[in-house]
Amino acid sequence: MTTTDPTEEFRAARDFLLTHREDYDTAYAGFRWPRPERFNWALDWFDAIARDNDRTALRIAEEDGTHSQYSFAELAHRSDQVANWLRAQGVRAGDRVLVMLGNQKELWETALAAMKLRAVLVPATPLLNTVELADRVDRGAVRHVVARAEDHTRFASVPGAFTRIAVGRPAQDPPPGWLDYEESLTARADYVPDGPTLADDPLLLYFTSGTTSRPKLVQHTHVSYPVGHLSTMYWIGLRPGDVHLNISSPGWAKHAWSNLFAPWNAEATVFVHNYTRFDAGRLMTEMDRAGVTTFCAPPTVWRMLIQADLGQLRTPPREAVAAGEPLNPEVIDAVRRSWGVTVRDGFGQTETTVQIANTPGSEVTPGSMGRPSPGFTIALLDPATGRPGDEGEISVDLSAAPVGVMAGYEGDPARTAEAMADGYYRTGDLAVRGPDGRLTYIGRRDDVFKSSDYKISPFELESALLSHEAVAEAGVVPAPDALRLSVPKAYVVLAEGWEPTRDTAKLLFAHSRAELPPYKRVRRIEFAELPKTISGKIRRVELRAAAERGDGAEYREEDCV
Repeated sequence: MTTTDPTEEFRAARDFLLTHREDYDTAYAGFRWPRPERFNWALDWFDAIARDNDRTALRIAEEDGTHSQYSFAELAHRSDQVANWLRAQGVRAGDRVLVMLGNQKELWETALAAMKLRAVLVPATPLLNTVELADRVDRGAVRHVVARAEDHTRFASVPGAFTRIAVGRPAQDPPPGWLDYEESLTARADYVPDGPTLADDPLLLYFTSGTTSRPKLVQHTHVSYPVGHLSTMYWIGLRPGDVHLNISSPGWAKHAWSNLFAPWNAEATVFVHNYTRFDAGRLMTEMDRAGVTTFCAPPTVWRMLIQADLGQLRTPPREAVAAGEPLNPEVIDAVRRSWGVTVRDGFGQTETTVQIANTPGSEVTPGSMGRPSPGFTIALLDPATGRPGDEGEISVDLSAAPVGVMAGYEGDPARTAEAMADGYYRTGDLAVRGPDGRLTYIGRRDDVFKSSDYKISPFELESALLSHEAVAEAGVVPAPDALRLSVPKAYVVLAEGWEPTRDTAKLLFAHSRAELPPYKRVRRIEFAELPKTISGKIRRVELRAAAERGDGAEYREEDCV
């Protein structure tokens, strides 16, 4: 790239990916990350595309059927006002600002404003309890909190001298000790930065969902997520003018992936649908009404969707993707039959943007997670020796300095050094590479187990179970066994209309025998709800502990023949 203007450098990289949206080989070979020394995505990109732009940037559908929408120009104006007002309340560059809001316009206004101020965002889901909030405020060194007024009591026992800002109207107006966000409506809109933003300045601190341990605190910079999510834009297949729906709770990294950076990198509309309880039919009605062209949802939502009549959606999206956990082939087949669209997997983490994906225009091999994203070089490292091969831990080669990788774990240099040892960022996930270069997911290092000395991938067994009409969700873990040391045990959530009986277990054992080789088949089944993180991932660590205790009502294969 010959230009030194950060906006044009970013635009050139983006346009290259848009031009080769369905030509993976050219995109992968030719893409180069923009590497500006100074870059502020809110100022250098969002404000640039928002100038005199009345196209809809954000559309929100509420549960009562009302829709509200906001243009690029409106959000640029409001974020300038909010930035000026926050500055007047003492928010400075480098300050940590915890934002705990729902899918409401103030969430996007505050995110843009904090970026402009060079403050550090600490996103938090409204589902957090007081103990979790105290941990985030403490470890995140939070100096300011922006939260829904209705949630103000949850901060009453959270220690710390932090500014409290309430959004919305509670019974008290505003809560005692809280500032009223609506005062920002009278602030000046001619925002002027008080200094340059360096590319490696911190921008985001994300607490991971903690499937197996205490949440880690991931730090991202002003380029690692804003610029890094060019890979996410490419995976989704976003184009200017698209209407993109991503189902994700605010506070988690996936919300920033697909409700902020990726769609606005592409100059697309962000569409969100707020609901108390998931209703597949209602969701499809709102998708039709909004004209959704690109759709991303976690596997849990996809599995609920295929339990409904997918034909209710009159205008299916052009692109459909899934992330968070691998998507089972049975779900992909069901959506393809109804919508004529192939749901494409993408793999990334809170620590990265999309590293591996089935990209638009590429042939999707059943069960494959795809190929490395443009800008990423992926190695599979043997967990024991660290040597690369065709099976091992998914690891990002850092020698090419990929942009979409975290700066590190905040306050934990030892964990950062371990994750990034020997020039690789190690993901903790295992995969195998096929002769065509495509990768197939095996599972988390902590989840893969041995039975009679055979290595078992829970994901493979779960996929086999999900191909039976009785199974809505499944989680597989090892259960103690006197002969084999451990055997695969499945915790199963049944589809509507099925009963948790011995006859149902007998059908599922027979299905397992038909679908899997003898050494892999499911040997025990328990019908139970699956414990999940508040971001929707299965907490297999809890299932493992339950299987170890053996305190559930389980069915054994030998008793159901």
